[in-house]
Amino acid sequence: MATKHRLALSIILLLCFNAFLVTLSEKHGNTDADEDLSFLEEEDDIPSHSNEAGDYENYDDLVDSFTGGGDEEEEEPAPFIDESDVVVLKESNFSEFVGRNKYVMVEFYAPWCGHCKALAPEYAAAAAALKAEEVVLAKVDATEEAELAQKYGVEGFPTLDAIVTWVKKKTGPGLYNLTTTEEAERILAAESKIVLGFLDTLVGPESEVLAAASKLEDDVNFYQTASPDVAKLFHIDPQGKRPTLVLLKKEDEKINHFGGQFIKSAIADFVYKNKLPLVTNFTRESGPLIFENPIKKQLLLFTSSSDSEKFIPIFQEAAKAFKGKIIFVYVEMDNEDVGVPVSEYFGVSGDAPRVLAYTGNEDARKFMLDGGLTLSSIKSFGENFIEDNLKPFYKSDPVPEANDGDVKIVVGNNFDKIVLDESKDVLLEIYAPWCGHCQSLEPIYNKLAKHLRDIESLVIAKMDGTTNEHPRAKADGFPTLLFFPAGNKSFDPITVETDRTVVAFYKFLKKHASIPFKLKKPAPTQEPKAFDAGKSDASSNGIKDEL
Repeated sequence: MATKHRLALSIILLLCFNAFLVTLSEKHGNTDADEDLSFLEEEDDIPSHSNEAGDYENYDDLVDSFTGGGDEEEEEPAPFIDESDVVVLKESNFSEFVGRNKYVMVEFYAPWCGHCKALAPEYAAAAAALKAEEVVLAKVDATEEAELAQKYGVEGFPTLDAIVTWVKKKTGPGLYNLTTTEEAERILAAESKIVLGFLDTLVGPESEVLAAASKLEDDVNFYQTASPDVAKLFHIDPQGKRPTLVLLKKEDEKINHFGGQFIKSAIADFVYKNKLPLVTNFTRESGPLIFENPIKKQLLLFTSSSDSEKFIPIFQEAAKAFKGKIIFVYVEMDNEDVGVPVSEYFGVSGDAPRVLAYTGNEDARKFMLDGGLTLSSIKSFGENFIEDNLKPFYKSDPVPEANDGDVKIVVGNNFDKIVLDESKDVLLEIYAPWCGHCQSLEPIYNKLAKHLRDIESLVIAKMDGTTNEHPRAKADGFPTLLFFPAGNKSFDPITVETDRTVVAFYKFLKKHASIPFKLKKPAPTQEPKAFDAGKSDASSNGIKDEL
């Protein structure tokens, strides 16, 4: 009997607890079962637009715009390419083929890749040019051979000259003899960067050291000489101590004399630190050299063309203290072709000269030098940059004077006040004005904000990601939608991945908002009754009859 009572009591308690949960859920508005959302779906079917290019998500995209990458023009029929000298490899024959050939260069490609298509004629021509060198060029379809692609990744797409030069450098001697002044003069006139070793003899241990060091450098040619007359042409004292070595460049800093121990690592380090110009002028041609350099840290000088003569010499002098640590770059701000888009990308406005530090694309932090541009201020700025003792700089539009719309306008300088307000749940769209998908989303986003404008705990906001930045607003593309729950602003925001409709956004907010809310269906607007002319006439006639 007691057992039956306990069972009945348990059922009653369970039913009561369930009723309590339902009541609690309804009280906080967390059930959608009885919520009529049909009014949100009205006029929600908005045609989408194609994504239009016009701005840059990162520094590499900026270079693509200068080099022609990323254009989406209508494709023309591909011309015939003779790839008979390029060997096609698969996982089944890869190891055996590579193992039985002395030199093999392999390209991993994807059939849909535009860069790969552009490289194909260059690669085929290189394969033909290197047949006599006993070098085989092969290719692997990375979309079919996924495991091979994962093991042997390709990071760049060089030109024909670069392929041939690189292969010959790795397979050939790497070090060339200069014995006559005629040869030396021809080399000096033709090449932009040259290393010359002045030795007692062109064979032996010192020559072997220089040859080994040459294998570590892909874009600098190494020469050796035992001729005092040749050494003199390279600004080496023919009566001086041997072995010695110089690096010549066709730049403002034309000569670098090696003063270290004559060993492979010291020579390679000397060339690595000195092969770049003190200051690289940012152009279409120099862009890839800057971005692809293993030195990621950059100091950029922004000046107008009229101020360049005043500030570039100071910048060059400062650069001497940071060889091998920081790349120094000059950007001509009023150059419409290159300088203007680079300045806009970094958020440098006006015509006053500025110096900005950039960490590279991996974390893309920027730092602005405040105050005057002097040799001491630039050097101090560079030292603090290396030691990571600088406060990051973020782009920002002016804070809007009025911000009373349904969608709140966020800029870099009011981000903390609006988005990181712990008392508010905040939905933020990061957009680009030129982005077709953002334009398609705008009416949906505006409608959502209109319906939710009376929810005081909820903010619907947007930020132009091309002119504003914040460390908590990381955009993977445009548009990016991030949700910052109230009371949890120290954590990473939630990326909104849902259908882009008013209803879907509303349900997402109901699910993730820290402060519960419920949207009331708007009261239907009553239309005035239509005027019945016939009835009115009858009434009038009746009145007349009574009179």
